[in-house]
Amino acid sequence: MSGKDRIEIFPSRMAQTIMKARLKGAQTGRNLLKKKSDALTLRFRQILKKIIETKMLMGEVMREAAFSLAEAKFTAGDFSTTVIQNVNKAQVKIRAKKDNVAGVTLPVFEHYHEGTDSYELTGLARGGEQLAKLKRNYAKAVELLVELASLQSSFPGLNVLLLISSQSWMRESEKSSIG
Repeated sequence: MSGKDRIEIFPSRMAQTIMKARLKGAQTGRNLLKKKSDALTLRFRQILKKIIETKMLMGEVMREAAFSLAEAKFTAGDFSTTVIQNVNKAQVKIRAKKDNVAGVTLPVFEHYHEGTDSYELTGLARGGEQLAKLKRNYAKAVELLVELASLQSSFPGLNVLLLISSQSWMRESEKSSIG
């Protein structure tokens, strides 16, 4: 132990009471930092697990959506001009929210549907079933993309905060073990 780590005090009851209060405050602070670090670690692992699962599922969903697009084009012909001409406003929109984890706000995106389906009668003459399947598959793909964007946007910020709180917690535990 070096001399600079020691606090110069006069040995009295008042000084003992003050040091006990400082020790109690330091222990409380360390415990709070530990709890925050544990909560952030738990959330970090949950997000990482969900990102991996969503990316794996995303490949399957996009493959299925691309195949259903090929099926719909084969049965209904080229319907892209009809779709482009009838677009007025988006049906699926994204809402940004904030999630609080141990005092840390993380961005969360969620999708919602607004308005009615203006393409209900598209493909009525031929290929209507394939077009309905196409809509379902791409709607599922958009849902997964929004979920993945939400997870990936909160991941880097959470990673930095986890490192900072872990380092703070480690510094506090080193100080308490020295003294």
